[in-house]
Amino acid sequence: MKYVIVLGDGMADYSIDELGGKTPLEYAKTPTMDELAVKSEIGLVHTIPDGMSPGSDTANLSVVGYDPKIYYSGRSPLEALSIGVDMKPTDISFRCNIVTVSDDDLPYEQKTIIDHSSSEISTEDAAVLLDAVKKELESDLYKFYVGTSYRHLTIWDKGEVVELTPPHDILGKTIGEYLPKDQALYDMMKKSYDILNEHPINVERAKKGLNKANSIWFWGAGTRPALSSFEEKNHKKAAMISAVDLLKGIAVGAGMTNINVEGANGGLHTNYEGKANAAVKALVEDGFDFVYIHVEAPDEMGHQGSVERKVQSIEFLDEKVIKVVKEGLEKAEVEFRMLVLPDHPTPICLRTHVNEAVPYMLYDSTDEKDGKYLYNEKDAKASGLYIEKGHTMVDHLFEK
Repeated sequence: MKYVIVLGDGMADYSIDELGGKTPLEYAKTPTMDELAVKSEIGLVHTIPDGMSPGSDTANLSVVGYDPKIYYSGRSPLEALSIGVDMKPTDISFRCNIVTVSDDDLPYEQKTIIDHSSSEISTEDAAVLLDAVKKELESDLYKFYVGTSYRHLTIWDKGEVVELTPPHDILGKTIGEYLPKDQALYDMMKKSYDILNEHPINVERAKKGLNKANSIWFWGAGTRPALSSFEEKNHKKAAMISAVDLLKGIAVGAGMTNINVEGANGGLHTNYEGKANAAVKALVEDGFDFVYIHVEAPDEMGHQGSVERKVQSIEFLDEKVIKVVKEGLEKAEVEFRMLVLPDHPTPICLRTHVNEAVPYMLYDSTDEKDGKYLYNEKDAKASGLYIEKGHTMVDHLFEK
């Protein structure tokens, strides 16, 4: 038996008037999910422990099978693992987003945060901008490291975990009250605007109608993580397929193999088919027992507040990932169990994450159900099935 998790980040949502009172998951044309749903177990799972922030860090740790209350030490340290930063026990890691704040004559504190992803800036452009920041701001205490797209990393030697606000939680708001209380972090963010706003790359971006990537933003502070081995825990040789450093870092920490796919970028137009085909190859040819396919696009479209693009991202997930994996494994005559779910909801109306149960679909090619539910929030609730502790979901997938 082979095992697959297909995770549509932030895919769950609320009903939307523009979609006739349906959620994006209900509204989207998803023929493969519809076909599988009536043969699957449909239910709800609560991926984030009560009292914890509904981030992709805690939620994906949970889905991979690690109780966040035990294993979570901060988001950024997981990303540090991904990009090969060997943190010392005394290091504090921060996510260092390159974001868009309003380009106006107001003082930095009175600016508005426009876009947490700077129009999904390319890694190549972001690396040039981060290099400009490094030249001005890096010191023995603070080191900067390039990640992917807008997502980068800062290490504070002998630092402390301080309270910081995720930029995607305050889109459209004035930034002053959300800036760090720590003076050094505050000063670096403020100086970064002066370094970046008129950088040649941003001048060109503005001409093209793209958002300027004109400020760094610190958040997600934490200490070095210590995850136990996924293979020792589950007796499954496991692989991760994701464009996002957070997921790659979870994989590194858990001893899973990261499979990198060319053209996978975490955006709406990522290489979906490449991810799906890589998963099939890993399971059929390369001896892996379990593959976790993470797709970031629904979450990004939720943060952008785009109904149309969120629906499109779900349709792409259905057509270019779930269908390809299903047909590839069937063609190879491989028995498999496939779990489809989001990590958390990212409602369009809020443009950020919420800590609510998410719908799951568990399909077993050897045990097809005769069901009546489709895969969406409403039917998952109607099914009456509910898994309270998300970190036990992987045990359910493996039939422990």
